[in-house]
Amino acid sequence: MRALVTGGGGFLGRAIVARLCKKNETVQTFSRGIYPFLEKLGVKHFRGDLADFGALEEACCGCDVVFHVAAKAGIWGRYNDFYRANVVGTRNVIEACRSVGISRLVFTSSPSVVFDGRDMEGVNETAPYPQRYKAHYPSTKAEAEKLVLNNNDHELATVALRPHLIWGPGDTHLVPSILARGKSGRLHKIGRKSRLVDFTFVDDAAEAHVLAAERLSPDSSVAGKVFFISQGEPVLLWDFIDQILAAGKLQPVKKTISPTTTYAVGWLYEQVYGLLGIRGDPPITRFLAEELATAHWFDISAARRELAYEPSISVDDGLRRLQVWLEAGRSSR
Repeated sequence: MRALVTGGGGFLGRAIVARLCKKNETVQTFSRGIYPFLEKLGVKHFRGDLADFGALEEACCGCDVVFHVAAKAGIWGRYNDFYRANVVGTRNVIEACRSVGISRLVFTSSPSVVFDGRDMEGVNETAPYPQRYKAHYPSTKAEAEKLVLNNNDHELATVALRPHLIWGPGDTHLVPSILARGKSGRLHKIGRKSRLVDFTFVDDAAEAHVLAAERLSPDSSVAGKVFFISQGEPVLLWDFIDQILAAGKLQPVKKTISPTTTYAVGWLYEQVYGLLGIRGDPPITRFLAEELATAHWFDISAARRELAYEPSISVDDGLRRLQVWLEAGRSSR
């Protein structure tokens, strides 16, 4: 396998790169930044923007599979920025694959593409896309996912994976956000009832991508399909958040606010931030309010059956690894 990983310097991307290198595969990466640890792994790195087709095409040369992991994520921002990275970027990846004759494309999607603001309990891949979205990230990721799946044919086999809430040592988004909000006292439980939520340990998410690539070909049973990925072990959201806070030596969340109030405050923040053109993330948005107030866990039996995916890291084991990583970071300061 000679693979290109877009976003290879990111949290999930570098886990996929490390896994491929461990299997002695030839790996190239494409992203906007410079990452010294990629050089240490012996990875050839191409620097560029997803909107630059020529740069992507050059990075794809000589590869037989692309892991398209790079994306613009977040709960707030300008639509054009999300569209350029997630839709235009994905279209360019597809066209670059076709231009140089790559036959396999593994796309990192998100369960948020089918989130409609209500509880999602044991949902499988038949769940429809909602008619409306309350954030640009799920909206543009859904459009990108459709592009990937619709481009599956006898020349380019495509598959989309939807890992839910990736976490673990090295996390640059979920865990740091929880710890920062916990430290500042800005975390509030939404409602008095904690909902079951799926998470995905980063190593398991990376393994799912590699398994998908290994089973993907134009005539394979996984081509043109989408798969939910998680640890297969739903946890009570606020209990899990408290455990992450404990790993970071912080106190559990004690304050509570109603879902209705949270949603209203999110709407108000969106109006103010939109009116004033504020670029940073609001403390809460309608999308985030609904995410925190609802259950979202998924049936991963299709991934188990067709990808031979089996989560290897339990929540408890993952929390132990996270605590070791956080303590190592504190001791090195």
